[in-house]
Amino acid sequence: MKNKKILLLLGPNLNMVGVREKIIYGTESADNIKEQIISYAYNIGLDVTIFQSNWEGALIDKIHESVDDFEGIIINAGALTHYSYALRDAIASVRLPFIEVHMSNIYSREEFRHKSVIADVCVGQISGFGKNSYFLSLNAMKELIKL
Repeated sequence: MKNKKILLLLGPNLNMVGVREKIIYGTESADNIKEQIISYAYNIGLDVTIFQSNWEGALIDKIHESVDDFEGIIINAGALTHYSYALRDAIASVRLPFIEVHMSNIYSREEFRHKSVIADVCVGQISGFGKNSYFLSLNAMKELIKL
């Protein structure tokens, strides 16, 4: 049986994990975490493609391009989560399940992070478990697409 294809979108500054705000995001490099995500996904029957961009438009373009190539999308939109209605509309425009993910608990941080403008167009949200948020979201996506 061929593995189902999942897209993991990473928004602004997530390439700096391991460098930025280590108390919040830890010291493990973004590249190391990506390798673990790819391996974990494969072991549970998923092929994950990871795309990171600091540009809102690049993330939107990737969502538009994804319709025929992926079974579902996991997104950590970073700060775009809290204000990008364009990103929200892109998510709503495709017929794929989306799971919103955050490494930190956005509800225990600054007030502006407590509101997600993309949450209502995603199936669910996972936050606060560090890199394990990605593994949890892969498990959830596997169930959503009924492997």
